Amino acid sequence: MEHAVKYAILGRTGLKVSRLGFGAMRLPTKGQGDQSQVDLEKACRLIHRAFELGVNYIDTAAFYHNSTGEAAVGQALKGWRGKIIVSTKNHYYGDDEKEWRRHLDNSLQRLGVDCIDVYNHHGLSWKRYTEAVQPRVGKWMLKAKEQGLIRHICNSFHDTNEALIRLVDSGYTSAVTLQYNMLDRQLEEGMAHARQNGVGVIVMGPVGGGHLDASEVLGGILPGARSVPELAIRFVLANPNVTLALSGMNRIAQVEQNTQAASEDAALSADDLAAIDLALGRLKGMAELYCTGCEYCMPCPQGVSIPRIFKTYNRGRVYGLWDSARRQYAGFGKGPWDKGVRADKCGDCGECETKCPQKLPIRKRLKEAHKALADRQDEAQRSLTNEPTGE
Repeated sequence: MEHAVKYAILGRTGLKVSRLGFGAMRLPTKGQGDQSQVDLEKACRLIHRAFELGVNYIDTAAFYHNSTGEAAVGQALKGWRGKIIVSTKNHYYGDDEKEWRRHLDNSLQRLGVDCIDVYNHHGLSWKRYTEAVQPRVGKWMLKAKEQGLIRHICNSFHDTNEALIRLVDSGYTSAVTLQYNMLDRQLEEGMAHARQNGVGVIVMGPVGGGHLDASEVLGGILPGARSVPELAIRFVLANPNVTLALSGMNRIAQVEQNTQAASEDAALSADDLAAIDLALGRLKGMAELYCTGCEYCMPCPQGVSIPRIFKTYNRGRVYGLWDSARRQYAGFGKGPWDKGVRADKCGDCGECETKCPQKLPIRKRLKEAHKALADRQDEAQRSLTNEPTGE
């Protein structure tokens, strides 16, 4: 027997949306690197299965899967368009209206639609809102709405609680797509404010981009949960301020399991939520014994990202998310947006320890963290390539 997916109203848009949405960022692909593109046959099967099970909201973006994601969604929409709510994004914040409009026209063409239901400013922050959207880009968005090319002006979001509250209070956006899961609850205040003011809340990353699935620690929090992804989705949907959760699914089994997790009979009880909060509180306490993240140790003369390194290390040490933690650590300082410096750059001056209110042996712990996050990863890579370890 198939389970009935629940539905809710997406803020002041008035749209009736399934509480589980299809996030089209992790569709099955073929090819490698720059040549990678969506495997249309497999993707359509997945998306159609979700539609058959009651999922009526699908989210994509112009550059997903080397810009083949929107076209794949458009292919899957054939025969379903009247039943499905389509969301995509425009990442342009520059000065050229024609360039912004080109992105919109391309999305319409790739999706094969005359109108996009939910059109998002991609990665909107308060700074981008005040410097780009308010003075010009928002006017282009409103013009497109007046022309019937989009139905609702919304945005995806990566910023602070304060920024989210300000954005809601501006009255500009009708729904916001943001990061939220069991281990990332920092925007709960802003989410509540959004719901109170008629702004729909769409959660991306309910399973942490798939990373939470690897944790045996989290799997034991609620005995009745069959898997970590199921628990993660149920947890997100138990928050009354969440309208729907987007899940990136690339297997039929995932589609069926996740729709079941969003079904009528999968709700968490008050006792379940209390048990989850208690378990997560204990884990958080373990992490804070190692480092509270107060940042009194900063700045480091060598630029070492001490609190961030310990937070990353705790993803493995406390929550069992070693693969995720090592990938994060490997990315420190790898892009213009990431100024992180890894622990092996510590100059052993001890200045951080004189400032730490907990009197932690920071230098010793930095060495521990680096060995666990970098050295083991390097050893595994060397073994795969048959390179000598130097020992």
